[in-house]
Amino acid sequence: MVQTFSPADRARFVRDRMPPQGLFAGQEFRISPHPFLLEVSLAKELDSLGRVLLQFNRAVNLLYRQSVAGKQPAWVAAWLDQGKPPELIDLQRSSAFKSDLPRVIRPDILLTDSGIRITELDAVPGGIGLTAWLNQTYAELGARSAEASETRPTGLAASTAAQSVPPSPIRTPHAALLGGAEGMLRGFESIFGDAPKVRIVISAESATYQPEMAWLATQFEEGQFEICDSRFAGFTEGDAVYRFFELFDLANVENAKTIFRLAQDKKVRLTPPPKTIFEEKMLFALLWNRNLRGFWRQELGEGFLERLLRLVPYTWLVDPMPLPPHGAIPELNLTDWHQLKALSQRDRELILKVSGFSEQAWGARGVYLGSDLSASDWTEAVDLALRSFGQSPFVLQRYHKPKTVETPWFDFAKEELVKMSGRVRLCPYYFVLGDGDSARANLGGVLATICPADKKIIHGMKDAVLVPCTV
Repeated sequence: MVQTFSPADRARFVRDRMPPQGLFAGQEFRISPHPFLLEVSLAKELDSLGRVLLQFNRAVNLLYRQSVAGKQPAWVAAWLDQGKPPELIDLQRSSAFKSDLPRVIRPDILLTDSGIRITELDAVPGGIGLTAWLNQTYAELGARSAEASETRPTGLAASTAAQSVPPSPIRTPHAALLGGAEGMLRGFESIFGDAPKVRIVISAESATYQPEMAWLATQFEEGQFEICDSRFAGFTEGDAVYRFFELFDLANVENAKTIFRLAQDKKVRLTPPPKTIFEEKMLFALLWNRNLRGFWRQELGEGFLERLLRLVPYTWLVDPMPLPPHGAIPELNLTDWHQLKALSQRDRELILKVSGFSEQAWGARGVYLGSDLSASDWTEAVDLALRSFGQSPFVLQRYHKPKTVETPWFDFAKEELVKMSGRVRLCPYYFVLGDGDSARANLGGVLATICPADKKIIHGMKDAVLVPCTV
């Protein structure tokens, strides 16, 4: 008799391989028996998107430096430096970090009825260890299931799995799983070059993610990767340092100044670099600003620019500076930001969120969906955004409602498979290998977060299903 894996068997297989310490401190997620299935065209788009986002980061870096030098409008650097302490601005402008870019690029992508939408970029993302574990576990599950059933894909299914995604230097024989079993591991390892020791420095603010990074560190040669807290002081020349803390939190990271000094002196290799510009959501407002269209066209090229404008929702920086009497805010046709308050709920398909450099700028905090709020709550959110400009600017972004999908998860308490109507956020992880013009962004894996359909803002809540993506 041919043995098969039931959905319950598959879910238990995943659960039983959970690291003893878990993957998130004090948090759980729902387990699905299957990865999240993507259409071939979407998988190809995600596989090639890293090139575009890497070039966008290069252009952002150049735009800021040219703004500081007077070769681009001064308001660009003024916006990006708003609310930052002088010592951090000096560090960001240091010649030691002139060309440094984040070596991990993770966009947040929503699946909508009209295609995908990139809502923001994260240069210090959580989920690297989680996605590596998911890819490894579901790849093993796929192999075990195939062995148990003694079947293999045939015809179109086999052709799609083997040929639909272009070859990648970090892909494994499990080609249908984006990134394969080892793509996240090999990708993360690659960003540190030939450094003999990698110190992963995790702040108290980021402690939720320590278990996943601790698991990740065990997947490499013993002693190669080490988890360090914000008091660690034993750095040695030649180390690589992975900065797993946001720059707004430097006051609580005791060893930050030591790390940055060693990186400036080229004694350690640091990523991501100490540049607040890459932790700002207002980068998409700069992308959409018509005054900069010529710069973006020159630095991105027409094809990359058109692709980003198609994928990125229209974004504005909420700057309370009065407009001239004949002026209006593009697309909104408002002459004053206070007029946002008077929009009807139907016209408030808009998201207000803190741009960056704030404890409210991550984890779905500091985010306000206009159509989901009462008139008084929306008014309060707009007033907060206007008051905050001098210290923590807000951006406004068009809200594209994610489409609903059906996904199964296994309820271990009831011992039954549950079908959930949900909305999806995709998080592809790109690892930048090489320097300068030779740098390449390789796709290591794609995390799908599926939240119940009644949740308007998608994040890794306990009733979300978290799975890797396959073709």
